[in-house]
Amino acid sequence: MERLERSGRWLRAALAAGRVRRRLPWLLLAIVLLGSALKDGDLVPETPMRNKRNLLNVYFVKVAWAWTLWLLLPFITVTTYQFAKSKFLYGPTKSILMVLRRLSALLVGTAIWYVCTRLFMYVENLTGTCSTLGKLGDPRRLYATKQECHQDNGIWNGFDISGHCFLLSYCALMIVEEVAVLEALSIDQNSKLHVVINILFVSLCFLTVIWVFMFLCTAVYFHDFSQKLLGVLIGLSAWYGTYRFWYLKPFSPGLPLPNIPLSSKKHSYSR
Repeated sequence: MERLERSGRWLRAALAAGRVRRRLPWLLLAIVLLGSALKDGDLVPETPMRNKRNLLNVYFVKVAWAWTLWLLLPFITVTTYQFAKSKFLYGPTKSILMVLRRLSALLVGTAIWYVCTRLFMYVENLTGTCSTLGKLGDPRRLYATKQECHQDNGIWNGFDISGHCFLLSYCALMIVEEVAVLEALSIDQNSKLHVVINILFVSLCFLTVIWVFMFLCTAVYFHDFSQKLLGVLIGLSAWYGTYRFWYLKPFSPGLPLPNIPLSSKKHSYSR
């Protein structure tokens, strides 16, 4: 527990402060640019991460949104309720309503994930053609979707916007925004609640490291530059449109710093 506490303090100083929130978007863009240059220059070494079946990709990235939800759901619930309770902002009923309001950010994120992934699939199907090893003289079949092509053991060539770049960037940015609540949350260090929040916080930090690392692997091993750049720009746009614009408005899920005046929130989130 002592090691967990030390890790939590160190990560809290780094991630819960504004430095990471300010620099992470630029870091992600830099990774795409540098990673694509290394890939195009054939300067990337052979590693197990080149294989799409690597453990991190199969057990984490393929279900990245589920991992993010699984950890953010209890974290937002506990920290928001504790924040309202410790600051004597509301009674129990209104505190619960505040928790539900903040949790709606996860519904917004789920909707963004669903719409964007469906859009990427639509674009790939719209722009793609299928290459198959059919027998000579067989009538040429037209394939409408990538799935139909793969069912005949074909290769689908379309504009494949990087879903990894979109989702990993959006998940990482969303996590660092949500842990900002720790800037204003004070809890007795000897309480069980402090231990629970610390475990969730350290787990979210560890998950963010995985997302950024796998984002780097995607940048250096997969997709064309334009596909990766468009993917990360959509992820950044989703983050900016919610946390830097919509969530500053009264009718929204709100930001993770609920008791700070709107002008102060804008200052905090621009640091």
